[in-house]
Formats: sequence, C-alpha cells, structure tokens
Amino acid sequence: MSRKRKPLPILENVTIEAVAAEGKCVAHVNDMVIFVSFVVPGDIVNLQVRKKRHSYCEATVVKFVKYSELRIKPMCDHFGICGGCKWQNLPYSEQLKAKQQQVFDQLTRIGKIELPEFSPIMGSVHTKAYRNKLEFGCANKRWYTAEELQDMPEGIGLTEGAIGFHITGAFDKIYPIEKCWLMDNLQNEIRNSIRNYALENNLTFFDLRQQHGLLRDIMVRNSNTGEWMVLIQFHYDVEGDEQRALGLMQHLADSFPQISSLLYVNNQKGNDTFNDLDLILFKGNDHIFETMEDLRFKVGPKSFYQTNTEQAYHLYDVARRFANLTGEELVYDLYTGTGTIANFVAKRAKKVIGIEYVPEAIEDAKVNSEINKIQNTLFYAGDMKDILTESFVQEHGRPDVIITDPPRAGMHPDVVNVILGAHPKRIVYVSCNPATQARDLALLDVDYKVVAVQPVDMFPHTPHVENVVLLEERLA
Repeated sequence: MSRKRKPLPILENVTIEAVAAEGKCVAHVNDMVIFVSFVVPGDIVNLQVRKKRHSYCEATVVKFVKYSELRIKPMCDHFGICGGCKWQNLPYSEQLKAKQQQVFDQLTRIGKIELPEFSPIMGSVHTKAYRNKLEFGCANKRWYTAEELQDMPEGIGLTEGAIGFHITGAFDKIYPIEKCWLMDNLQNEIRNSIRNYALENNLTFFDLRQQHGLLRDIMVRNSNTGEWMVLIQFHYDVEGDEQRALGLMQHLADSFPQISSLLYVNNQKGNDTFNDLDLILFKGNDHIFETMEDLRFKVGPKSFYQTNTEQAYHLYDVARRFANLTGEELVYDLYTGTGTIANFVAKRAKKVIGIEYVPEAIEDAKVNSEINKIQNTLFYAGDMKDILTESFVQEHGRPDVIITDPPRAGMHPDVVNVILGAHPKRIVYVSCNPATQARDLALLDVDYKVVAVQPVDMFPHTPHVENVVLLEERLA
C-alpha cells in the first residue's frame, strides 16, 4: 500500500518581502523560502502551499490579510489568469528597481566576475500598447477559473471555443482574451472579430491533444509606419475546411482595410511553429516596414524584430555607442536577425558581417541593406557554431568589434571559443536573459573585462529585461 501524503499546510499572516525571479515574490517562514505569484512586497497574506521542496516551496494566496501600500490596481481584467503581465499590480518605478536588481544579482552571483558600476536602467518609452507583435492560441475547450465554474449552472457544457493566451504551465489550455493592453486596440478588434465570425459560422477550434479543429493560431503585427500584418494558422480536417478558411480570410479583408499583409497557412504539424512552412498571401504584401532613424526595415512573418519598436531604438543606440565605431572597423554582428543592428551601425563602420540561423531573416537583412543603399554589409545564414569558425575568421578578417545578440539560451561554447580566438578589441553583448549572459561573461573573462553595463526595459509589467554589456580586451 502506498503511504498517504500529508496535506500541504496553510501559512497565515505571511509578509511578502521582495520581488524575486520569474515575476514571483518571496517570503520566509522560519527557514523556508516561499515563492508567491500576483503579490507585491508589503502584502500580508494567508498562503496555501502547492509545491514543497527541501529548501523552498511555492504557494498561492487564499486570503489577503492586508494590502501593501505599494500595490496598485491592475489595468487588465485578465490579470492573474493569463499570466502574461505578472507585475501590473506593481508601480512601474518599482518594476524598474526590481529589474535593475535582477540584472545585478544574476551577473554577480552567476558570473562571479569583476563588474563596474551599473548604469540606471532605461525605462520603456511606453508602458501600454508598446508591443508590435502578439500571438493568440485557439482552443475548442476554453479554460475556466474556479469562480467561473462555481457560478456556472449545472448541465452547461465546457466546450466553448476560445482565442487568447495559454495559461501558465498548461500547453493545451487557453483563456479567452477580450482586451489586451499591450498592443494598439485594433488587435483586440481583429481578434474578437475572428472569434465572432468563427462562432457564427460554426468554424471549429483546434484541439491540441486530439490534433483536430480548423482555427489554430493567430499572429498580429503592426509597425511604426502604420502597417498591419495578420497571419492565421488553420488545420484542415474535413472536406470544405479550405473554403471555410477562405471565408474567414475574406471577412477580415472586408472588415479591416488597415491590414496591409494578410496571410494564412495550413499547419498539419504537431506544433504551431511555421518557419518551415510555405505561407499563402491572401491580400497585400508579404511584409511590413519598420523605421529607425533614417532607415527602413522589411519585416516578414518569419522575421525576428524587437517587439517594442521605440525601445528597440534605444537598445540599439546603446549597442552602437558601446561599439565606439570610427568608420575603420570590421564588425561581426552575431545573431543578426533581419540585420537591424548590422544596418544600424553600418554607416559608422568599414564593414559589417551578419550571421543568423533563419534563412528568410537573412534574405530580409540583404533587402534591408539594399533598401537603405548600404553597401558595406555581408550576411550569412546557418547555425552560428557551424558558420562562425576559425576558417571563417581567416577568410573574412579578424573583427575589431563583435556585437552579439543571442537567444535566451545564450551562446554555444564553441562560439565563445571562436570569439576568444578572433581577439576583437571590443565585444558588445546584448542579452534578453541576464542569467545566460552572466554564464557567457564568465567564459569571456579570461581575456576580456566588463567595462560598462546598461539594463534596458523592453517589456513593462513582466519580469523580462534586456541588458547590454561592453567588454574590452585585457592588456597583456
């Protein structure tokens, strides 16, 4: 017989002490560290322990005994459910303090290297409608909160279709979103129009577990040139699904003339990624444009572009300032995406070589150079550790400056070794994950010293933060 598990305890009158990682806050009861979501420092709460480990536990609030004076009212009706903006109840000034501390803690605790004084974090120009891209999942069985289930009459089915965001930790559960504040309100109108059309015309919603249902995923992008892109992923199951999909596409084209790039795809894969699929253009162009200073950037549905357009300019301006270019340097731009940084710094460099994994993004990078009449850039597509080798450096020349902006996982050790072997004078490391950045900085510390650190907030109301670090070669 299996032993009966002891019920997890309820902890009473616990004071929330500080902001912790991943959008949670931290408290202590005796020697136990407790992580709690959707609270702010100063809250006094009763907690139900949900997960217990040897040195810490995770808990949820069952009662607020006293609210913190720091607490503010979240702007979104979905706060606490969708999990996307876990810091809406915290004033923006306090969010910035927490992010600054997060960068400091991760670089010092993980990197364990000598660091200069940090520059104050650069806050976002906008804290609402700051995103240029959102993705919404579709599900044939929407997520219901405990309160919704309690108030639901008996006998009502739980199969209502939904379009919204995934619940944290649940890959197949979608909570329907009526209004998201992170992007211009037109995205709300488009999304809600798709949902209403689907319900009125009996379009099926996707079942991720059973892999059937027509309406699967929606991506919406806009730009500072006023253009809009919408991509809908369908999953054709039965005869007539293609015509039903085209009916929805025509509805969008008729209802929203603002959409300048309207695309769709029949995705039969087990996941929602579409980089390896052929997209179909229904209306307009297969791209939109972003502008930065006097540059124009072509952005396609498969392209990476920073999701906070205005703040991206400030991020790249920091990177360019750290690079300290005089016009005589050879620059390597690693993980170049659509060549935004490469083209942004090209006018101040002798030559810029960009490397990126996604071939479509590299084609956009080349087009972006052509559009902007930039002739001193070269771009290569492929896995960074396979492209950036010692023979590549011998062929193209030793870089004076390397700018690297890797994904959250950071740089492969082979890439770090090639950078060390190339001996650039300066390295500008742009990161969306200070933890993996700290790990990489420790590897580079053998030959390079960190001389400047500039955190930049790209994602208000979330715990995510970008960080730019300047490294200079140590003198022999």
